[in-house]
Amino acid sequence: MRHTLVALMEDKPGVLNRVASLFRRRNFNIESLTVGHSEMPGISRMTIVTEGDGRTVEQVVKQLYKLINVTKVTDVTHDATVIRELALIKVHATSHNRAEILQLVDIFRAQVVDVAVNSLTIEITGDEDKVDGFIALLRPYGIMEMARTGRVVMLRGSNGTK
Repeated sequence: MRHTLVALMEDKPGVLNRVASLFRRRNFNIESLTVGHSEMPGISRMTIVTEGDGRTVEQVVKQLYKLINVTKVTDVTHDATVIRELALIKVHATSHNRAEILQLVDIFRAQVVDVAVNSLTIEITGDEDKVDGFIALLRPYGIMEMARTGRVVMLRGSNGTK
């Protein structure tokens, strides 16, 4: 089962490496990892998506708490959350298919962020299914390059991470 963990940690050199090493030592794959500043100065927020059963992920959470710079870890897998992902996709676009691609961009509420003679670079945000669906429809045109952020997660409502 896929689990989504949110970890708050001190914004110091080497913390990300220690977290990644913990997953490596436990032979866990990190499906996606997103890190950035939080609303608190000096604290970063890390969203980790990994696969495993509840007991195994519980052990990982306990191990994360043992890392000195980690201040809080929450498994938000079963909580009401807002989940988003961002993707930048460069697709082959000719004068013959550009209008079709632009229709897809409109349907998915994406944005063209760069136009070149033979390509369009498109930005899309949404849940993973939306991004996956959009990518599947663009594949026949020829995806030249793609970058995805992975999950960014926040609990719904006025509560912060537990």
